[in-house]
Amino acid sequence: MEHVIALDVGGTGMKAALVGADGALLYEARRPTGRERGPDAVVESILGFATDLLAAGEQRYGVRAAAAGIAVPGIVDPEAGLAVYAANLGWRDIPLRALLGARLGGLPVALGHDVRAGGLAEGRVGAGRGADRFLFVPLGTGIAGAIGIDGVIEAGAHGYAGEIGHIVVRPGGPDCGCGQRGCLETLASAAAVSRAWAGASGETEADAADCAKAVEDGDPRAVRVWRDAVDALADGLVTALTLLDPRTLIIGGGLAEAGETLFSPLRAAVGERVTFQRLPSIVPAALGDTAGCLGAGLLAWDLLATDSEGDA
Repeated sequence: MEHVIALDVGGTGMKAALVGADGALLYEARRPTGRERGPDAVVESILGFATDLLAAGEQRYGVRAAAAGIAVPGIVDPEAGLAVYAANLGWRDIPLRALLGARLGGLPVALGHDVRAGGLAEGRVGAGRGADRFLFVPLGTGIAGAIGIDGVIEAGAHGYAGEIGHIVVRPGGPDCGCGQRGCLETLASAAAVSRAWAGASGETEADAADCAKAVEDGDPRAVRVWRDAVDALADGLVTALTLLDPRTLIIGGGLAEAGETLFSPLRAAVGERVTFQRLPSIVPAALGDTAGCLGAGLLAWDLLATDSEGDA
């Protein structure tokens, strides 16, 4: 069976799969990233994982993978094949496409950004399927975005398109790692809600899921924390939809796992803020934490299609 190798590299773990031509996940595996051992060890872990996947595909299906796709966090230069920078992995200017291609015996390799890869998957086979314009926003440790236009993710002139987490929604607010203050991700990410709820509840180990549960139980402290986060998120999303006019707004990441505890007040808050704008459908992501891995596989298939067209 024809297949490609797909890798989604995160700060703590890697998800991998063999992906069929129809987008099916034929085989899945996970491993720790091992970032505590340093960036060189992380790269070696990636290369070793990919090599094992190549062997697994040959053993299972009797054919070599046709290509590989890899999605990584941070700043990525897909054209040059460089993983430019990732603070949580400690690497700079890693020629990941060339390294992976060499380790895999010359297979073509597609390199992409993890959130944009996840957005690609959600747009083609997930919650955005059939939408000509969508915005995918995962709410996790940080907040990023992927802008989908007719089945393609818009990277921008310099590869920074979709960085909605760094829209300033509360001027003078909390310091952000980007150097600004009051950025959306400092107030409405899962990590931000976890920090706020730990402070409000006095439980240092409390997280966003605990806050959502307390909201459902009617705890007024949790309700205040949740409302502040939803209000900040709505402000950021209205700015984004004013600029982009998406037909569908897809919310994913850990915070979206709260379901209607998040989506009911969020839809209401966004609805209260729009004036002339057209309100998009606001829906939960459909693919969960497999989106980035599946998106990496789709990047690999797209690369093969492009190469085939170039040969024609």
